[in-house]
Amino acid sequence: MSVAENERRCTPLKNHPPSAMPRPYYESDRAAAEYLLLHYGGGRSNFPARCVAQGLQARSLPPAPRGLDLGCAVGRSTFELARRCAEVVGLDSSARFIAIARHLQKHGSFPFQSVEEGRLTRPRRAVVPAAIDRRRVRFARGDAMNLPSDLGLFDVILMANLIDRLGHPGKCLAQLRHFLQPGGQLIITSPYTWLVEYTPRRRWLGGFWRHGRPVKTFGTLRQILSPHFRLVSRRDLPFLIREHARKFQLGLAEASVWLRRP
Repeated sequence: MSVAENERRCTPLKNHPPSAMPRPYYESDRAAAEYLLLHYGGGRSNFPARCVAQGLQARSLPPAPRGLDLGCAVGRSTFELARRCAEVVGLDSSARFIAIARHLQKHGSFPFQSVEEGRLTRPRRAVVPAAIDRRRVRFARGDAMNLPSDLGLFDVILMANLIDRLGHPGKCLAQLRHFLQPGGQLIITSPYTWLVEYTPRRRWLGGFWRHGRPVKTFGTLRQILSPHFRLVSRRDLPFLIREHARKFQLGLAEASVWLRRP
């Protein structure tokens, strides 16, 4: 995408109610506004920043570490990783999200409209904290299930609320060891909201019965990751998605941190 094309894509979000958007959710004005508030709205809405602050084992990082943010959306966790990493790559499959993230990286802020009620909206502006060196960050579209080999090796990989939105989460997880340095950190958060709209039921990691026993997502994560990773922490992280002034979604993601075995 050229610079001119990117700038055209990064115009402020238009005053449209959610029902007026015919595009797929993650390319829509509604999704962009909700995620900008989730990422840059502060408080419990500031979930991506807390994923880094409460998940990253900062003292274990080597000098000049590299970070990878898979499913970066509009980029807040990518910028937060840049507080500790010399270079951070943010990847997302949404062209809209990546265009906004690139605008934020270049300009430091992004204007948008949030829905207040019906067709009423409120102007807002997402702002990257001034203390963050935005030059350390770059954004690109990418498929988390088919990562390009030329990405190189990383010291941190973050997957925030991504695995239950992938068509083949097991395939994504199985490849990660090839992109992490020995001793590198893998941070996974998810509320485990498995839906057939995103993931065929046969590929769910949990949320079903097998041979009369419940299968939970964390158990499957442990099974997939344990041969090459060691679990170091596990905790709950709440998050809040604002739909409009009087409607919010409260979620509880489980955050697990894993270290790549030598």
